[in-house]
Amino acid sequence: MTPPAADPGRGPREAVLPGAAVSVVIPCHGYGRYLPQAVAGVVAQTYDDWELMIVDDGSPDDTAEVARSLIARHPGRRIHLLRQANAGVSAARNAGIAATGGRYVLPLDADDVIAPTMLEKTVAVLDQEPDIAIVSTDVSAFADDEDLPAQVLELPAYRPELLLQRLIMFYCSLYRREVWETVGGYDESMRTGEDWDFWIACAEHGFTAHHLHEPLFGARNKDDGLHVEAAENDLAVRARIVANHPGMFKPVTRAWAHAVLEPRGQADERVPDDILTRAADMDQFLRSVLSLQRTARLQHRYIQRLEAALTGHRGGAPGAGSPATVP
Repeated sequence: MTPPAADPGRGPREAVLPGAAVSVVIPCHGYGRYLPQAVAGVVAQTYDDWELMIVDDGSPDDTAEVARSLIARHPGRRIHLLRQANAGVSAARNAGIAATGGRYVLPLDADDVIAPTMLEKTVAVLDQEPDIAIVSTDVSAFADDEDLPAQVLELPAYRPELLLQRLIMFYCSLYRREVWETVGGYDESMRTGEDWDFWIACAEHGFTAHHLHEPLFGARNKDDGLHVEAAENDLAVRARIVANHPGMFKPVTRAWAHAVLEPRGQADERVPDDILTRAADMDQFLRSVLSLQRTARLQHRYIQRLEAALTGHRGGAPGAGSPATVP
């Protein structure tokens, strides 16, 4: 896999200082406004042996300028910028990982964050347990509106057979570089579901994972983004994953996936029992959180409008200091 050229004047390997144990890779396409918060979470880590590669995936916004300003703001940190034509999150992750040298890798999207102890606690597991290749954590789902409380998603302990049935670990999990090298990276033909596909490929190659029951990863809930696209194309994503790893699934599941992916095929509405159905726990949780946060945002904005109207009514009416009522 050949990575694209790094920021003008520097090659991919030259852009990385040697010796970092962890390579954090942040692809960014159109999310320059969120990038400072994502980078701040990395800079605030209690574990400091890391390097950070920001991959500008052909962003139409000011991602590159924001990244350069963050690099300048932290001159003593290993923070670098890699730029490429837009190729999607999988290609951007692969390019960023290929351009770094840490023995451990942590993918992080530009609109998400990690808790200060994320690296300290996940690195400790990999350092102490040579048979474990991946460390995942619980998740805190948050919204842009600071008045809305975050919702914690507690995920189950890792079991390969459960991973085939549903996505039990988020993309932002720490893993050994040899995992990525052995699997061959993320499938660059997949726009969504690439993380689940990657984890199943890991299981297919015999790698195992450990789950920390702490919400060390923060996922931003928005009304747009790839997670919405994934929900809208749920069955096709699942069928593609089955087709990518046929040896991991039963014949009936492979036949179902083929029918879903066949351009003129008729797939059975009954999803086989060894792959996640649309009523799975994680899907239900994420959709519920998103719905609740949307409702809360609407209610909060409505209250703000009422308060503004009340303030204007009091300020413009005679005897403004007297109580007023809202119709």
